[in-house]
Amino acid sequence: MSVTTEHNIDGGGNKKPIVLQVLPALETGGVERTAVDMAKAITAAGWTALVASQGGRMQYELERVGGEHIVMPLASKNPLQIHRNAANLTALVYDRGIDLIHARSRAPAWSALMAARRGKIPFVTTFHGTYGLKGPFKKLYNSVMTRGDRVIANSNFIADRVRTDYGVGLGDDAGRLIAVPRGIETTRFFNPAAVSAERIIQLAEKWRLTDGLPVIMLPGRLTRWKGQAVLIEALKHYGQNDVICVLVGDDQGRTKYREELEAMVRDLDLESVVRFVGNCTDMAAAYMLADVVVSASTDPEAFGRVAVEAQAMGRPVIATDHGGARETILPGKTGWLVPPGDALELASALRKAVHLDPGVRAEMASAGRAHVMEEYKVELMTARTMFIYRELLGFPEAKSAAEAEKT
Repeated sequence: MSVTTEHNIDGGGNKKPIVLQVLPALETGGVERTAVDMAKAITAAGWTALVASQGGRMQYELERVGGEHIVMPLASKNPLQIHRNAANLTALVYDRGIDLIHARSRAPAWSALMAARRGKIPFVTTFHGTYGLKGPFKKLYNSVMTRGDRVIANSNFIADRVRTDYGVGLGDDAGRLIAVPRGIETTRFFNPAAVSAERIIQLAEKWRLTDGLPVIMLPGRLTRWKGQAVLIEALKHYGQNDVICVLVGDDQGRTKYREELEAMVRDLDLESVVRFVGNCTDMAAAYMLADVVVSASTDPEAFGRVAVEAQAMGRPVIATDHGGARETILPGKTGWLVPPGDALELASALRKAVHLDPGVRAEMASAGRAHVMEEYKVELMTARTMFIYRELLGFPEAKSAAEAEKT
């Protein structure tokens, strides 16, 4: 069932639309970042941006950009809680006059779907990643993300998976599935010209980086599939201790995996090379310290924010040859792709990156930033998503453009 409303069209004295995004929490991560970016765009349009979640460290940033947070236990997968959340969201739809709900994760999406259908308002979903398909119940649970009036995929890789795994976006249904790549802020944040020398020096001192030694950086929470172990093994194959490897990201409670990595560093005699620096709140300055940025994920990245951020900062990137990295990296121009889990190939790519000719490095830096500015600016992502909202809400110009595209 597709729902389109026309009661909140901008103009003529009608009230501005109210958009509710739902997600489990507002901790750091790609889902949360995109929700905050969209809240900023919604409020910039003069609309009202609501976000419901169980809260987290990005709640302040949401409120700073003009969004309103509503605390709700949407991370729970308990069926009873999902139904309670649905009732609370339904009440919210009627109390606040919400015009559209956008769900960014499965458990909250089930509650949001029920609320949107009861309120007869449009329902949008975004696939921020791939979901396991083991068993029919898992596929049924995942299927809520395919039930949006519009289904957004955050990369072409994810869009292809949605078509293959769920049969969405095929034939007459093609217009319901839309690839909207994630975007990053390239003016104030991920812009080399916006990072002061003081910020870079402060971080270098905090991390005890040695002047003159090339820096290899892998940003990502310490979880097995992010590939830190593959990089550590590659450093042994690299064969020289004339580099510093910085692992940026905390273990988020995965202490056993961190201990495994620390033991691996000791066993391979890499204690002078590898630094575990924990979470970083100034990634723009961090990238400026790197000679090469690595994304060694052993499972496909749905999009791969690290690769895009690094290119925006003019840093060459080595990533694994699957998932979103095949879209975001231009091999030989902005970085290199290596087989997943292949420490020897990763070591070979590290040698190329560390010993790049300065002229080639400058060309790659320029090409990387230009690539991001053309394809992955946050303004592109928010504009494409706002267009979807406008179409579903019956804005005349959006409806006309959508109809013209079908003909």
